[in-house]
Amino acid sequence: MQKLIAVVGALVVFTTSACSGSRHTDEIKPAPWAYGAMATTANPHATAAAMQMLEEGGHAVDAAIAAHAVLGLVEPQSSGIGGGAFMVVYERDSGETLFHDGRETAPAGVSVDMFMRDGKALGFLDAWQSGQAVGVPGAIKLYEDTHRKHGNLPWETLFEPAISLAEKGFEVSPRLAGFLPRIAPVSGLDENPGAAEYFFPEGKPLQAGEVRDNPAYAATLKAIARNGSKAFYHGAIAEAMVAGARLEPNPGTLSLEDIAAYSTRERPVTCIPFRTLTLCGATPPSSAVAPMMMMALYNHLVAADASTDDKLAAFVDAQRLAYADRDHFFGDPDFVDVPIQGLLSAGYLQARAGQRFAPDAPVSHGDPQAYDDDGLALTWSADTTDEVAGTTHLSIVDGEGNAVSMTATVEAPFGSSRWAAGFLLNNQLTDFARAYEPDALPQANAIAPGKRPRSSMSPIMVFDAAGQLKMVTGSPGGNSIPAYVFKSMVAILDWGLSPEEAVAYPNIIARGNRVRVEVALEQGKKLAGVLKQRGYTVEERQGENSGVHLILLEQGALIGAADPRREGTVGSIAP
Repeated sequence: MQKLIAVVGALVVFTTSACSGSRHTDEIKPAPWAYGAMATTANPHATAAAMQMLEEGGHAVDAAIAAHAVLGLVEPQSSGIGGGAFMVVYERDSGETLFHDGRETAPAGVSVDMFMRDGKALGFLDAWQSGQAVGVPGAIKLYEDTHRKHGNLPWETLFEPAISLAEKGFEVSPRLAGFLPRIAPVSGLDENPGAAEYFFPEGKPLQAGEVRDNPAYAATLKAIARNGSKAFYHGAIAEAMVAGARLEPNPGTLSLEDIAAYSTRERPVTCIPFRTLTLCGATPPSSAVAPMMMMALYNHLVAADASTDDKLAAFVDAQRLAYADRDHFFGDPDFVDVPIQGLLSAGYLQARAGQRFAPDAPVSHGDPQAYDDDGLALTWSADTTDEVAGTTHLSIVDGEGNAVSMTATVEAPFGSSRWAAGFLLNNQLTDFARAYEPDALPQANAIAPGKRPRSSMSPIMVFDAAGQLKMVTGSPGGNSIPAYVFKSMVAILDWGLSPEEAVAYPNIIARGNRVRVEVALEQGKKLAGVLKQRGYTVEERQGENSGVHLILLEQGALIGAADPRREGTVGSIAP
């Protein structure tokens, strides 16, 4: 059963627990699924792996695992088994929507000031290229736990596409090849043992179209396929991860004990209405609540007769308000109280929309305390840490109508650039608040042993008025993810754009006092001009790092879209 936590005005806020949350009773089952299956991922090889699982009768979770194992091989700049992921899963038969948290955890040896030197925070490059940045990877345990709960196919089957590609070799994509010469001057990728030999054979970066195999990755996946997650979190692979994290410069404290102790979390899914629809997303340490807040705030800020330019301004201001709250309140809920109930209550959202700041005014967080039954105190200071866009997203709907929205990451491009057993280790601990002031209020996202860093990853699903699946969406893109995901929803659900038009629409990110506008296309230049005329401080950008991959159920058909800024594709099976 859904747990009702607030009813204020027209807004109903509820959470769906990991063991309940059914949208219908056993007596009322949904009609047979008649829309086929679909997957959209950031690489054709990954999409093909997902489709292979779906064609064999696999659950959406089976397809997601197979696709992500391939992405770790062909798109290592964005994610992999040395990192972590969030997975929102919808089970159509029961009506459950669950959030599986496979975020990395901080080793026991970390300290709140470990990124400080002589009273100042380390620059990002120094923090990023360090063993101190490596958290305990969560992806493999997430695979195992979600497969155990949802999977249809044998565990070993899920790794066959990735193992085959790793052994036979794959063509290096233009995007992967393009990253290498740019990343080498600012990273250790071309110097660190294992990584240098793999990505820069004979000292030269891999070229687009070159065939690259990875026998070490194949061996790692074979061990996992045979022995499950224990092959990864114990023994030789774990030892290789510890060795990689403890390399100079700035070696970390990652230990075998840290790795062996890792566990995923099943957390509540939070849902709110948007007009006749219901939006459901992951809870912290995810930031999916932020684009959900943006949708609700936008709805308050847009009048019934709003012009296109008025809608654009509301789109920007909804982001400014929600980002300020996200930066202040969000952290690992196992360590801090995040006032989700207050932030999503109808009263707070209406009041917050009324605090709309002038275009040239600084933006500050709101006060949801009065709208939270637990009376959570505002005891935090803000954390405006920048997350770099080294992430991927995939959306899947299987032949039974079950769905997965999965966002995965190693944090920055190529993670920490440290190699272990055929894959790269993450630099996820740089997502914590790196600056530490002992005399200031603590930050919700401060570093602590065993803690998960706040993430901008925002996997979300949308359901129609009858409670049936309407949309699966998400994106990579660091701190811009909430804005990208918000765009994907509002463009389709309010502006009437098609999925392809929505993902291609110029990105606009309004976090803090500047509004970043993607102006590579003429449409973006026009949007930047409108915002400048309205008094916003606009930063024009030629490109953005979005990778929205979404699926929409519209007029009796599944419609998929892959962000043209990446190399994604859509695969489908006819009903």
